[in-house]
Amino acid sequence: MTRRKYLALLAASALRLRAQGISSRGVKPLPRGKPSGLPFNAHFIDIAAQAGLRYPTIYGGIDRKQYIVETVGCGAAFIDYDNDGWLDIFLPCGTRLENPPEGSTNRLYKNNRDGTFTDVTEKAGLLRTGWVSAVCVGDYNNDGFDDLFLTYWGQNVLYRNNGDGTFTDLTEKAGLLHPEPRWGSGCTFVDYDRDGNLDLFVANYLRFDFKSTPKPGENSNCNWKGVPVNCGPRGLPPGVPALYHNNGDGTFTDVSEKSGISKAKGSYPMTAVAADFDNDGWPDIYVACDSTPSFLFRNNHNGTFTDIGLESGVALNEDGMEQAGMGIGVGDYNLDGYLDIFKTHFADDTNILYRNDGKGNFEDVTIPAGLGVETRYICWGAGIVDLDNDGLPDLFAVTGNVYPEIEPKLPSYPLRTPRIVFRALPGGKFEELLDQAGPGVAALHASRGCAFGDFDNDGDIDILIINLNELPSLLRNDVTGNNHWLKVKLMGVKSNRSAIGARVTAHYGGKIQAQEVLSQASFYSANDLRLHFGLGPATTADLDIRWPNGTKETIAKAPADHLVVIKEGAGVIKTEPFGKPRT
Repeated sequence: MTRRKYLALLAASALRLRAQGISSRGVKPLPRGKPSGLPFNAHFIDIAAQAGLRYPTIYGGIDRKQYIVETVGCGAAFIDYDNDGWLDIFLPCGTRLENPPEGSTNRLYKNNRDGTFTDVTEKAGLLRTGWVSAVCVGDYNNDGFDDLFLTYWGQNVLYRNNGDGTFTDLTEKAGLLHPEPRWGSGCTFVDYDRDGNLDLFVANYLRFDFKSTPKPGENSNCNWKGVPVNCGPRGLPPGVPALYHNNGDGTFTDVSEKSGISKAKGSYPMTAVAADFDNDGWPDIYVACDSTPSFLFRNNHNGTFTDIGLESGVALNEDGMEQAGMGIGVGDYNLDGYLDIFKTHFADDTNILYRNDGKGNFEDVTIPAGLGVETRYICWGAGIVDLDNDGLPDLFAVTGNVYPEIEPKLPSYPLRTPRIVFRALPGGKFEELLDQAGPGVAALHASRGCAFGDFDNDGDIDILIINLNELPSLLRNDVTGNNHWLKVKLMGVKSNRSAIGARVTAHYGGKIQAQEVLSQASFYSANDLRLHFGLGPATTADLDIRWPNGTKETIAKAPADHLVVIKEGAGVIKTEPFGKPRT
């Protein structure tokens, strides 16, 4: 054991004995260097209202929040529910303690293929009100249509996509109801045993009920910087994650204890991402935990998992300290073919970037990568995504405070804050763009989840964002310049139909970049299942594909500025040009 990991273990033990509220470590930002002066060719405009996204995301009180259940908010999803090749939008919606506005329900918007959407929620059978948290996407029954799983405080919900524009709540029939209320947080479909059927992981945040939870200001866990606020997470009982095995007949079996998942205790789990972090061909599960050490569940290849978060370096930061883990971006930021992690945190702290050595060991590179300049905001949804198609993945995060009561007394901690863009520079470095990414980034909101995808099929990454008690944001990306791109849609055959867990490694212009198909990432959200690679000046890319069951395929010279559809065992079955013409 290295000295660093030994110190991390000691620190984690000490932290579990310390009662406090959400982590706020008092970290001061590092000085900003001289701007690079390089152009940034992505430009974001919020078109949500003109696109037809007409309903706000109701979530808790506006000026005051009595309970933590009002503060966390929810995620969002891009999902092509009707298989027409255009991303539709699913927007969860919460409620209020008293008198929620009429229309406070989850929303499904169908893509009209002209930059606008139509609300089809009622027709689709998706009307529902409650304290919703996360959404994950995957074809759990392998019928060719992606399904939805939603977590709640109360009961989670499994919606089967019927393939005709409607969904059916099959939670009880699938064996996913539980006898008492839980606070489901992050969730992800994952074929952990590689049998071709998507299993289901559910993080549970904490045990909460209105009767026993203290009121604002009642104890040390109910104050922030001297201001009475809602209580938690510290001082409230932590949740325990769960794992459900897909039986292949539309039902699931709870294997939380058998798999070892339920051994993970003492933390407050939030976003969950399933991906192969140690490159052994089997999906692992990383869980961002709030104010406590995060979990990395290593897949043991025999139906069991071991939490290796501490020894792998992703439970704490490089100082051996816990952080308020919320959102997770997964990608290959330094182009070495391995999946790295970008995790968001609370105000007065840095977001964290973990570099993967290829064997599932991670190093905190937050400071050398240039992220230490930003500590002002509470950050949530996040991604490692190439926003300007230059072939170098950028970092994006949304922000927003959890305490409306703070701003009148401490104006330096406003409720609504801007989005964050760290543009990639050569050599694994980043610089924060303060006003160069467009009005959609500079706008002030109390945001939570965000999803990344190309809703208008023009060859760049757009962003869907949840804003609490406001309309959502739909940031249309208008990329300029001559950079190229490639989209990859995978269809499993022996593997799960959604190809969740498949890895594509693209080789382009002397670079290499790995991505995986993920059911959940960001904060409680689901991204476009089509993988998007910015290629810079390269006009082709060679693709190495590892399917979820371990088989491999190679595609040579996939053409830039196209979507390629690849079917397991059959190679490329469709090549479709779309997007802006490149000159």
